[in-house]
Amino acid sequence: MNDLTAFSLSGKTALITGAGSGLGLAMARCMIAAGARVVVADLNAQMAQDAALELGPRASWKAFDVSHPHHAQSFVDEVIRDAGSVDILINNAGNHCKKRIEDMSIEDFESVLDVHVVGAFGLTRAVVPHMKQRGKGCILFTASMTSFLGQPNVTGYAAAKSAYLGMIRALATEVSSAGIRVNGIAPGWIDTPMLRKAIEGDDERKNKILGRTPMKRFGAPEDIGWAATYLASDAAKFVNGHVLVVDGGALIGF
Repeated sequence: MNDLTAFSLSGKTALITGAGSGLGLAMARCMIAAGARVVVADLNAQMAQDAALELGPRASWKAFDVSHPHHAQSFVDEVIRDAGSVDILINNAGNHCKKRIEDMSIEDFESVLDVHVVGAFGLTRAVVPHMKQRGKGCILFTASMTSFLGQPNVTGYAAAKSAYLGMIRALATEVSSAGIRVNGIAPGWIDTPMLRKAIEGDDERKNKILGRTPMKRFGAPEDIGWAATYLASDAAKFVNGHVLVVDGGALIGF
């Protein structure tokens, strides 16, 4: 490795869940720019197919529902058979439930944990033996500001994203001796359609977010994409068990 190749992902294949849109698509776009091949996995087959078409010849797609963890092994086996390897796994797929605690049913709560925590566990469990056999690999989890900050009406989401912190630390201590690094990214408030919908007509919420962000602006999807690219590259070969917060300083803002 030299200065010119440290950040390259050439020769590596990334499997990214929830990559049909949003931050997953941004990560796929940046990783392809860094030389990787990407498997776009998404619950929505049409979105996955459209994203792969947009990304070009180094992208392929698969439809997969991470809330069915018992299918994870057969899915990973299929990806490895078709792509040749999985060098990078990004557990990015997620769902949301915004309700007050008294309105959030047990089923609501479980549905969020099933996608984020159980789903990510299933895929990670399926890909680790393959990475161990090859003696290398990178596993990333998309955490959240709710991994660190209290926010109302998102108890299930906060519990799920906070669980990622423990999973990252535990897995890093367990598998890094086999050459597998485990890290996470915690996006701040990123300018996506989801954020725009959340703050549309709600100037109080928008101003509160920007008021605690020292850079006084929202992030761009590629800010998360390039962070993921760095963590997956050899430039981060000694970064392990860490969650990189990409938030314009919001976590430490006053």
